[in-house]
Amino acid sequence: MAEPSTRTVERALQLLGSVCDAGSLTLADAARGTELSASTALRLLRTLESAGFLRRDDDGAYRPGLRIVQLGAQALSHESIISLTESVLERIVLATGESAYVNVRAHHGPGGGNGLYIAMREGTHSVRHSSWVGRTVPLAGSASGAVLSGRTPETGYVVVDRGVEADVTAIAAPIAVQTHAPDGAVTGTRVIAALSVVAPSYRMNPGKITAIGELVAAEARKVLAAQQQENQP
Repeated sequence: MAEPSTRTVERALQLLGSVCDAGSLTLADAARGTELSASTALRLLRTLESAGFLRRDDDGAYRPGLRIVQLGAQALSHESIISLTESVLERIVLATGESAYVNVRAHHGPGGGNGLYIAMREGTHSVRHSSWVGRTVPLAGSASGAVLSGRTPETGYVVVDRGVEADVTAIAAPIAVQTHAPDGAVTGTRVIAALSVVAPSYRMNPGKITAIGELVAAEARKVLAAQQQENQP
């Protein structure tokens, strides 16, 4: 009996997500990681390949295709948080020379326990943190994860040394937006993203961490101010 169409779509999306998360997967690894039979995985992978969502290398491994790249770029272009943080990221990099990121809570996966990097500006140092746009990281144990989980201390920023990566220090602050009652009255703010600097730990010291933390927190507050100004009649 043929499986329901919704189940087929679910399996295809699961395979697509696995390949995108890994960057490249063989048929065997894709089938194993999604607990599908090799024949089912091959059928779905070929369908995704024919639609342009995946491409196959000369060695037979599957990678994200141009169609998924195009859709991702189109989706990001409609995210207002990205446009609001463009100048903020540029100022942080100019002031620190370190890579700066915007991270949001991922809405997929068990419990939504990951953060997703959606924007960045690469640092200017010869040794710098390279782009993680599109990559997810666990909320637990990361500076941006603490911010997205509402655990920002009174300093206004979170510091995690050697958390997600060895020899890397991350400093993050919350980006918030206004919340409104049904009648339009402002009721408070809600954290929607984390603004962070990610740098090699050997370049960090207590004084520099404090300076960067205060800068990131101040720039994160400017995003809220810009959003408030946009919403003014």
